[in-house]
Amino acid sequence: MNITYQTGTIPSAQQIIELYDSAGLKRPTHDAERIAKMYQNSNLVVTAWDGEKLVGVSRALTDYCYSCYLSDLAVTKDYQKEGVGKKLVQLTKDAIGDETMLLLLSAPAAMEYYPKIGMETVHNGFIIHRVK
Repeated sequence: MNITYQTGTIPSAQQIIELYDSAGLKRPTHDAERIAKMYQNSNLVVTAWDGEKLVGVSRALTDYCYSCYLSDLAVTKDYQKEGVGKKLVQLTKDAIGDETMLLLLSAPAAMEYYPKIGMETVHNGFIIHRVK
C-alpha cells in the first residue's frame, strides 16, 4: 500500500460521498451540493490517496494560532486500521502548529479510537443540534 497525503487538495463531492459512505461516516451524502459547500467553507483539508483513489480525509476549520475544529475524519473501510487516520490527524496537527488546540466531536462508534492516537477526552462542551 503506497498512500500519499496532500494538504489543500479538495476532492470532488462524489469522491467525498463515496469515502463517507464506505467509512460509515454519517453525513448528508444524498446532497452533493451540501457536501461541496462543506468543503468550500473549510480552510484545512488533508487527504490520503492510493493512486487516484481517495481513501481518507481530515476536514477542519482553524485560525492557525489558537483553535482548530476537526469536523470530519474519515477513512475508507478497506484502509481502516492501517494508520491512515492517525497520519491524517498528525498532518492536521502539523499544519496548525503547537500553539493551536485541536478539538473534535466523535461519532459514538469511534469513541474508543481517539484516545488510542493520543487524544484526550473532554467533558466541558455544549451543543445546539442542527435541524437537518
